Parts: sequence; C-alpha cells; structure tokens
Amino acid sequence: MNTSDPAARAARVLSRPFSLGGLTVPNRIAMAPMTREFSPGGVPGADVADYYARRAAGGVGLIITEGTYVDHPAAGTSGAVPRFHGDDALAGWAGVVTDVHAAGGTIMPQLWHVGMARTAGAPPFPDAPPSGPSGLTIDGTPSGHAMTRSDLDAVIAAFAGAAADAERLGFDGIELHGAHGYLIDQFLWSGTNRRTDAYGGSLTARTRFAAEIVAACREAVAADFPILLRMSQWKMNHYEARIADTPEELDALLAPLTEAGVDAFHCSTRRYWLPEYEGADLNLAGWVKKLSGRPTVTVGSVGLDKEFSGGRRMERGGVADIDGLLDRLERDEFDLVAVGRALLGDPQWAAKILEGRTGELLPFDPAMLGTLN
Repeated sequence: MNTSDPAARAARVLSRPFSLGGLTVPNRIAMAPMTREFSPGGVPGADVADYYARRAAGGVGLIITEGTYVDHPAAGTSGAVPRFHGDDALAGWAGVVTDVHAAGGTIMPQLWHVGMARTAGAPPFPDAPPSGPSGLTIDGTPSGHAMTRSDLDAVIAAFAGAAADAERLGFDGIELHGAHGYLIDQFLWSGTNRRTDAYGGSLTARTRFAAEIVAACREAVAADFPILLRMSQWKMNHYEARIADTPEELDALLAPLTEAGVDAFHCSTRRYWLPEYEGADLNLAGWVKKLSGRPTVTVGSVGLDKEFSGGRRMERGGVADIDGLLDRLERDEFDLVAVGRALLGDPQWAAKILEGRTGELLPFDPAMLGTLN
C-alpha cells in the first residue's frame, strides 16, 4: 500500500481492529449517538434497525445508539425517544442487535437519564417531576425535585438493570451518558450540584453518584463486557462550562470512575482538534487517556468543514479532510473516532474513507434530518 497517498493513509490508520474487554471492534470508526425521536411510544421498530444496520454495512466498526431511557419515571422527556425497558422496547432492540451484527458491525446502547433537562408534564410519564442533584436547571433556575437517597438508589438500579438487559440481548457493551448537562453530568458539575451530603462539595464527592452507577453496572454484567462513559466539559446551551479547569482536577474526576469499572471514556468536544489545556496539544480524549490509562473515543465535527453548533441549529456542512485526525491517531492520542453528522449525510462515509473513495463523500445537510433512514 502506498502510505504517502492520503486516502491510503486513512485506510491504513482507521482500518486497524481495536480490542476492548471481550470485544474486538473491526476498525477505529464509531457512530456517535444522535437523538432521533423516531420510536413512537418509545419502541424502536424495523426502521430503527434498518437505520443502524445501514451504517454497519457502510463500514462503521462500533455503533453507539441514540440515547435510550432507563427505567425511571423522570428519565425522559419525549414519547418518541426509545426506552430501554419494557418487553416491547427490548424486543425492538433485540431486532436492532440482530440486524447490526448481520451487517458486520458491533453495537452498544447509550443508557440515558435526562435529569433536570426534563420538561415538566412531558411524556413518557407526565406526572414525574424533573429530578436532579439539587433541583437546578443548567442555567441555575430552581425547578423540579432534588433527589433523595431513595431516588438515587432507584436510578442506580435502573442503570444496572439496563446494563444486564443489554448483555442479555446480545449487545457488545454499554455506554453511560454522563455528558452535556444530563443527570450524571449534573452531579459532576458544580453549577448544578449544590448538595451538602456525600454526593456534593468536592470534585471527588461529586463523582460518587456516577461511580456508584458504574460499579452497579459492572456488577450486573460479565467482567469482560465493556462499559463506556460519555463525558464532556460543555453543556447543552452552556458551551463554556468546565468540570475540570486543570489536568489535576481532571485526574481527580477520572480516578473514582476508573476504579469503579469504566473500560473506556467517550470524550465529547465540539472541535476535536482543539487542545484542552495550555501547555500541550492533547484534546480532551488525549488528556483522559493519559491520566486514566483507559482507552478513549474522540468526537467533535469529524469530517465536516463546519463545527458542531449545538442543539438542532445545525449548519449545512461540506466535506473536510481528516489529516489532523490521522496525525493524532498515529501517535495514539486516542483510540477510536466517533463520527456524527458526516454519517447522517452519508451512511457510506466509513466505507468510502476506508476504501480510499474520498472523492465520493456526500456533505451533511440539516434539511435531511426529518427523513433520515
């Protein structure tokens, strides 16, 4: 192979398999989780299975599903986001797993509790109040319910039950959604966690809830069943927020989570190419890998010429080169690369990259969001 050719280089760097626990991912490309709201009643149907199977057939090594609600009344805020509980929803997910595996991919569900991001009165359980560490929204407004000890126990049990169901259904691992200002992240961030008990105060104390969720999931599944944790500094509509202002603070955050059983961290940024801290070129995934010793997944406007702008305010994106991404992969700054909008615009994005057909890549157009398949 001519490694001086950019397309050949991309194929060489990205086509390497990667092992994570008992899982071997066939290449370094993952599909990032993206909320779709195409599951009426919370049940993923054949169209959802087709959607993910198309990306697996198109060369994606690891699919991380859209966020899916755990079994807690306040976990969700939409009746069209899939659930990960109930016989009907789990049967739908079993079909998704079968189709993705048949297409040659691997798949993990992203397990989700929205916390204080819930809209009061919204489905799937209109009577459930928004719940979070201190009853504060991302902008600091008092609203909803500050979680009690029994609330914490119920949510921890819901995540553990979902992890066990994921393994039983044949998924290849799980991802816990601990990013973007949702429940787990609300505990991690001082802006939303004002608790004075053992779950608030210091950064280490603020990690306790997340660590207990990880430990409960770890106990519920086999030792080699991978557990990923998605994390971010930024929050939805609060892009400058930071949990850890220094590498030392980040290390304090990561230590309890790795000890609890996280196998890999999925580090969400808006621009993968930006350094996280002064004095080094490492992005967030690079710092997390360096400090934790765990594998990491990077994400943030990969393959697009316009960065992530937040929420549903997405600009049309042209195709961008990934030379800088490959540089970082070659020096093992991180291990896997999650791709979002580029895979919405072109389900064959991974195959075209891996096969050197970069001239055939299709751009992302937000006008297609309502018709994605």
